[in-house]
This record gives sequence, structure tokens and C-alpha cells, in this order.
Amino acid sequence: MLDYDKEAERYDESRGGEPRAAAAAHAVLSLVPPRARRLLDVGCGTGIVTRRIAAGREGLRVTGVDLVPAMARRATARLPGAVALADSRRLPFADGEFDAVTSVWLLHLAGAAENTRAIVGECARVLRPGGVYVTTVDKGASHNVGSDIDAVLAARPPSTAHDAARLVEAHAREHGLLPAGGARFTGHGQGRSPRRTVADLRRGWFVTLPPGEPLAEEFAARLAALPDQDRPRPDPVFTLAAFRKPWGRGGNPAAPGGD
Repeated sequence: MLDYDKEAERYDESRGGEPRAAAAAHAVLSLVPPRARRLLDVGCGTGIVTRRIAAGREGLRVTGVDLVPAMARRATARLPGAVALADSRRLPFADGEFDAVTSVWLLHLAGAAENTRAIVGECARVLRPGGVYVTTVDKGASHNVGSDIDAVLAARPPSTAHDAARLVEAHAREHGLLPAGGARFTGHGQGRSPRRTVADLRRGWFVTLPPGEPLAEEFAARLAALPDQDRPRPDPVFTLAAFRKPWGRGGNPAAPGGD
């Protein structure tokens, strides 16, 4: 598992930078109700996507939250006064405080089913009736673009996808949220080259191939034998799923965020 405190310094440039962030924010906003006024971005990281969400919708007040101090510091520089340091399993906000809640590239890092369930539960709790929760799903699968790199990596030990769409939907339904559509966007600049994949492998990117282990070095050797070592393969395409919190009896669908 990567150390995201150390990763913060190179996080943006190693993951597509502003073009990827712009695509993510545009897709997220396509699923956020037009009249939403308060949005919480859970696991906001460096704030590169969060800032674009805030800039992309006039009148939308955006708050970010992240667990990693180095990430939160960078996000705070982009959104002064609007970022909190907190665990996404225990959000420091009141019930129903937000018209929309987002979590981009977060659930795949949960580490266990109970953590994913807790995160989704907290996002549902702070979401007001009529509001929408938007999250990425199936992140690991998105990186499989059918390349020669993917053919090599297909033989690695499997890992559990805690952000699998069917599991996330089950957690959402458990907490009273109903499916409300989805969107897809391109991860610009994230197309893997063999050399970059070897470097990622050796710094802990692949959880079932711990750096320094003989098996990890075996895969590194296979990747190093591929042609065009510095040619990026196609960019991944990521998937967003949206879930709506139903109105209770006597609810007012005309209120902000109820579109």
C-alpha cells in the first residue's frame, strides 16, 4: 500500500494532473443536482478535483475532507478554509448537512468491506433527503485497457475490489440510498508504459505484489521485457455511480438539490 503522506508531493503530476482533474470534475457535476448549494468531497486528496468542482458550478459551496495530513495541506492551499482533516468513516458533520456528497478514487482504498460500508454510511448520513451521493466504482478494473501490460499483470495474485459497483450499490441501499444514474470519464495521462509500471510496482502500487518480494521482481522482469518501454498504453476510463437519498413523507422536492 502506498504511503499517501509521502505520495502527496508527486500525486498530481503522476496521475494526469489538471486534464484528468478537469474530466473528473465535469463528470461529477453532470450527476450533481443543478440546485445543490452545499457539496462535501470525501477523500479530497490534494484538492485538484475538488477545486474544479467548486469552480465549475456557480453558487456551489464545496467542502473537502481527507485523512492524510500532507494531502489535506495541499487541498487547503487550493480551497482555503474549506478543508477538514478527518476519517471518512467518522465525518465531523451533522446529519443532512449537504445537498451532494462525492468520493472520487476513495472506496478502492478502504481496505476492508466494513470500511467501505462505513464510508458509504457516513456519506448517506450527512446527505439531506433529495440529495445525491456520487462515487467512483471499479477503479482497478478501469485500468485494464487490454494492453500487453495488462496481459502480464493478469497473472498476479487477485485482490478484493472493495469498490466493486455491485458492492457499493448494496452498501448504498443498506443506508437508504437508491441508484440515480452514472457517468464515465477518461483518466487523461494515466496510460501505463512498461517502465512506469515497473516503477509503480517497486513503490507499492500493487497490493498483492509487495515491493522487494521475489514475486514482485518476477513481474518486474516480465514487464521490462515488453517492447516500447516508454510508450504509454491507452488511458483508463473511470466509472461514476450516483445514488439519491429519497424524500421522507411530506418532503419538499422543490428545495435546493431536489431536482
